[in-house]
Amino acid sequence: MSRAVLITGASGGIGRAIAQAFAAAGDRVAVHYGGNRAGAEETLALLPGSGHAVVTGDIASPEAPPLLVASTVDAVGGLDVLVNNAALMVPHPIAEVSYEDWLDAWKRTAAVNLHGTANLSFCAAREMIARGDGGRIVNIGSRGAFRGEPDHPAYGATKAAVHAMAQSLAVALAPHGIGVAAVAPGFVATDRVAGRLDGTEGDAIRAQSPFGRVGTPEEVAAAVLWLSSPEAVWASGTVLDVNGASYLRT
Repeated sequence: MSRAVLITGASGGIGRAIAQAFAAAGDRVAVHYGGNRAGAEETLALLPGSGHAVVTGDIASPEAPPLLVASTVDAVGGLDVLVNNAALMVPHPIAEVSYEDWLDAWKRTAAVNLHGTANLSFCAAREMIARGDGGRIVNIGSRGAFRGEPDHPAYGATKAAVHAMAQSLAVALAPHGIGVAAVAPGFVATDRVAGRLDGTEGDAIRAQSPFGRVGTPEEVAAAVLWLSSPEAVWASGTVLDVNGASYLRT
């Protein structure tokens, strides 16, 4: 049965791969973008099937999530799955940046990664509750929530919060038939980090995993698709590591 799926930050990278995975499974996908409309249109053009659409909104703004959910419902005929993928990663190593830059990095990162994810989850969950057919919410977290992000501490902290939020909402929304989970990817090969992988640090990054490589967006997408499936409802509350054994939690 075709589902209506909203994927934030789907203009490229992991978000695009997730959109392609859901579309290949026969679902109708709302491709969200914040500023990169051309990228979102490119994602849309790559999707198999029909019924897909592009939607937009600055999720850092508290006013945007209700409108984004409403436009998704109008564009793809409902909302059965929300994938919170959009994120911001601003360098701010504590020994190098000014206090003003430190404050700005934390404010901007939290506005997207934490508050945006929380507010959109609220609006999506209330839509799912009102419809009464259950649903799925999957948050894209990060290995950095466990391993640490020394040059991007706000990113690591907000991704840890995204994991915790998924677990809290899993308990709160289970009575409504809504499963909630998170995926914690390690280093993933996307256009945004291609320069690092091709540069002097590339070998060291690949060596973080005993497989001797980094992950692919498609591998993350496969995990998200499974967590959104009916078969995975009993995995609600899970934070699934997808990092090629580059970091093992105890």
